[in-house]
Amino acid sequence: MNINEKFVIAINRELGSGGRTVGRILSGKLGVPFYDKALIQALQKEYNLSVAEIEKLKGRKHGWWADVMRILNIGLDMRSYYYMPKMSDEPDLITTDEMFETETMILENLANEGSCVVAGRSGFYVFRNHPNHISVFIQASLESRVERVMRKQHKTKEEALKVIKKVDEMRENYIKKYTGTSRYDTRNYHLVITADNKTEDEIADIIMKYIESKQSFM
Repeated sequence: MNINEKFVIAINRELGSGGRTVGRILSGKLGVPFYDKALIQALQKEYNLSVAEIEKLKGRKHGWWADVMRILNIGLDMRSYYYMPKMSDEPDLITTDEMFETETMILENLANEGSCVVAGRSGFYVFRNHPNHISVFIQASLESRVERVMRKQHKTKEEALKVIKKVDEMRENYIKKYTGTSRYDTRNYHLVITADNKTEDEIADIIMKYIESKQSFM
C-alpha cells in the first residue's frame, strides 16, 4: 500500500478487541477520515440514501458525490464526525440486500473521495479490488474480550458472554450471506493481530509499522 496515493485501510474485528478505537487512532495518525457502521447507517437513515437515489445522482453531469458531501455538510471535516451508537445487546446489522448494496455504494464512493479508514462493514470484501488497500483483522482471546465488554458496557461476566456469543453469530452469518466467505478466514486479510496484552495504541503502531514496511517496496 502506498500512503502517497489514495488508499483504504479496512479493519474487521471481534467484539471486545478494541478494533473500532484502533481505527480512530489510525485515522488520526494518517490524517484521514474514519468511517464505521454507525456513520454509514446514519447517512442512510437521515438522508434517505438508497441504490435508486445514488444511481439518480450518478446520472448527473457534475460531481454527484460532491453534492452528497455538501448536503451532508461534512466534506473535509468528515474525519471529526463521529456518530456514537447506543450500546445494545442487539447489534443493528443490515438485513436486506438493498441496504447492503446501498452501504457498499456509499463506502466505495467515500473511498473514491479520498483516503480513509473503515471499521467493519465487510470492508475486506467491499475493497477487495481497490488498487491501494490493506485489510486487517483484530482478534482477542475470549477472556480478554469479556473483560473489555464488561468494562466498556458495564455488564456482568454472564451478560458479556451472552453479548459476545450473539454478536459473533450474527456477524458471521452476515458475512457469509453477503460475501460467501467467513470473517475468520485469514486469507481475507493482509494482517491479523491478536489484541491480548496490547493497548489500542500499540495495535495501531503495529499496523503503522506494517504500512511503513510496504513503503520501502514502492
